[in-house]
Amino acid sequence: MSKMSVGVIGATGMVGQNYVRLLKDHPWFDVKYVAASPSSAGKKYADAVAGRWLMDEDIPGPVRDLIVQDASDVEAAKGRCDFVFSSVEMDKKAIRETEDAYAAAGIPVVSNNSAHRGTADVPVLIPEINPHHLEIIPVQQKKRGWKKGFVVVKPNCSVQSYMAPIHALRLAGFPVARAIVSTLQAVSGAGYPGNPSLDMTDNVIPFINGEEEKSEVEPLKIWGRIENGEFVDDDSIRISAHCNRVPVIDGHLACVSLGFESKKPSLAEIKEIWLAYRSLPQELGLPFAPPHPILFREENNRPQPRKDRDAEKGMAVTVGRLRTCNVFDCRFVGLSHNTVRGAAGGGILNAELLKAKGYLK
Repeated sequence: MSKMSVGVIGATGMVGQNYVRLLKDHPWFDVKYVAASPSSAGKKYADAVAGRWLMDEDIPGPVRDLIVQDASDVEAAKGRCDFVFSSVEMDKKAIRETEDAYAAAGIPVVSNNSAHRGTADVPVLIPEINPHHLEIIPVQQKKRGWKKGFVVVKPNCSVQSYMAPIHALRLAGFPVARAIVSTLQAVSGAGYPGNPSLDMTDNVIPFINGEEEKSEVEPLKIWGRIENGEFVDDDSIRISAHCNRVPVIDGHLACVSLGFESKKPSLAEIKEIWLAYRSLPQELGLPFAPPHPILFREENNRPQPRKDRDAEKGMAVTVGRLRTCNVFDCRFVGLSHNTVRGAAGGGILNAELLKAKGYLK
C-alpha cells in the first residue's frame, strides 16, 4: 500500500516536532511537507529547529532536508500533501482562518488547536468515544462549499486522562451525572519555553489560563449529538474542574470523583468494565490504537507520571486508586501522556480513523 503524503503546519513547535517524531516509519503516512512561521520559511527543517529540537531522538532523516514553507501560504501545499496536521501557534481567529483556507483548497485538516473546538459543525474527536461524529463532515463541506477539505480537531490534552474511564461506565449502563476533577498537569503542556523554571521549581501553580473552562465544556460536545447539522452538548452530566501546573515534564494526572444518576456499579464492576473496554480503533486495528485503551494498576500509589505515562506507547489511559467517595459515589486517579495521547499521537489516531472510514483519500 502506497503511503499518503502528509503535511505538518506548525512543524517547528513542540507539538509539530512530536508529529515529525511519531510519524517516522508510520505504515500509512509519510511526512512530505512542513510549514511554520515566516521566520522559519525557506530554511531546511534541521536548520529551522537547530538549538531548539526538543525530542529525545534525532530528527528523522527524510524530514531533515525538507524546506520549511510559510504556513499561511496555502497554495504552496497544493499537490504536495494529501492532508495536513495543524499545530500552528497564532491567535485563535488567525488559526481558524488558516485551517479554513487549507480546507477550502481541498486539503483536509486534522487539528490540535483549540480554535475550532467550539465551532458548531466541527467534530472534537476521541476515536474510542465519538467516532460517529465524523458523520457531520459532509454537512460541514456542503455548508462551506468545500469538496474535499474539512476540519476535524482533537480535544484539550487534560480531558484524555478521565474521559475514557467515564465513557466506559456510561456505555455499560451506569450514567455519570456529576464529576469533580482536579488535574495535575505537566509543564510540557505549556509548550516551549513554557513556565519559567523559577516559577515551577519547588512550586505548584493552581491556575492554567482557560484550562478549567475547556475541561468542563469540551466533554459535553464530545458526548453530544448531531442535530440539524450542528452539535448539541450532552446536558446529562456536570463537570467541575480544578487545573494545576506541577513540576513534572510529561503526563497529566487527574483525581476524579464521580456521582451516578441512579444505578451505581460496585467497585469490582467498575474495574471489570475498564479492563474489558475496547472500541472502534481497536476493532479496526489502527496503528496508533492502544490494544488496551484503559489500563488498571492495583498498587495504592499508582499511576505515576514517570512510571506510567508511556504505557501502550503513550496512548493508553492508566487508572488506579479506585475507591468509594465520601461525598459522591466513587473516586479514582487517571493518567495520560499529554504530548502523545493528548497531542500529536491523538491527532495521528484521528487521521487513522479518518482514513479507515474513507474520509482521507
